[in-house]
Amino acid sequence: MSKIRAAVLVAPGKYELQEFERPKLENGALLMRMELSGICGTDKHTYQGETKQYVGTESETDTPFPIIQGHENVGIVDEISPLIADSGDFYQQKVKVGDRVVMCPDMVCGKCFYCTHVMGYTWCSKSQGYGNSFSSSQWPHLLGGWAEYLYLKPGTFFYKVPEAVSPKVAVLAELMACAASLDKLQDFSSYSIEGFKTGDTVIVFGVGPLGLLHVAKLGIMGAGKVICIDKSDYRLELAKKFGADITINVGNTSKAQRLELIHALTNGIGADVVLHMTNRPEPVIEGIEMLRRGGTLLEMGNFADTGEVAINIHKHVCSKNLRMIGLTNHPITSYGPSLKLFEKYADQYPFADLVTHEYSLADADKAMQKSMSPESGKVVINPWL
Repeated sequence: MSKIRAAVLVAPGKYELQEFERPKLENGALLMRMELSGICGTDKHTYQGETKQYVGTESETDTPFPIIQGHENVGIVDEISPLIADSGDFYQQKVKVGDRVVMCPDMVCGKCFYCTHVMGYTWCSKSQGYGNSFSSSQWPHLLGGWAEYLYLKPGTFFYKVPEAVSPKVAVLAELMACAASLDKLQDFSSYSIEGFKTGDTVIVFGVGPLGLLHVAKLGIMGAGKVICIDKSDYRLELAKKFGADITINVGNTSKAQRLELIHALTNGIGADVVLHMTNRPEPVIEGIEMLRRGGTLLEMGNFADTGEVAINIHKHVCSKNLRMIGLTNHPITSYGPSLKLFEKYADQYPFADLVTHEYSLADADKAMQKSMSPESGKVVINPWL
């Protein structure tokens, strides 16, 4: 195949179906025949023109246009360079044409302060991300998953997928890797009553695909009561499949009612942990108010700059003895464990059910609209439909 089709976001809200030449591989690169690519919350922000990421840090970026989106990717190795054939994947497993792989979207320099001081997490000062940082106007063009083929540049972290893990589950690997956040919270449990511990009451605010995989991992890690809050009955029903004990629809309740219910469910103390997974900043304050003193809030929902909220430092931080942990990205070391969890818990959790809709490249705009609908789980692009 000499011409490769891709859905290109030429400007916020505008896709075009374009063709590109098949790129010649650099040594250390590989070409992946795409199977599925997920639509992430970050992709929705970019589509809406909310393109600033890592704001206020030396890594601050502004998504370039035109761009091929798609960083939650699974596919089949179609062509491989000698260096990769020798070195293998992230875990030094031998990789050949025909193998199924997933990849970490983040490329790092390996030399900056964060690369040399922060284990696993991609906090690189010069971080570049597939589907977010590379314009399709520049060679090798195919640096996002919404295309028939994806070019993996030298230095990309990629991982061989176990045979028992299907493409519909493997496409969730990046999201499950993000659920390493719960391992990070567990680190904090060595302090008094902070962090996340076995038996804790946990609130998950927002049960899109990211939130739902956190719900599943909470069960695997031994959480106590898991309470899920969302505006979509569709997603709250999915949450029950993944282990939610109690679900609350924000459209059917007031903030005062929700706070009263949480306190009733926790003997008037408040939740131990709140996981904030919505892509708006406003619910963060409500999440803080649902916590007990010394409780922990994890913020992962606002990966792009979505604006500001007012916070009462005394009420929300000092009096609460609040522990608030912000995380962008995920550890490159968490893909292997995530794939193992998919394999081990396949009979307990219907992971493939999270992929609720598939669309072709030509229907990228319809796919994006569906992903923003409350009647969807993980929406994916299948370039061969």
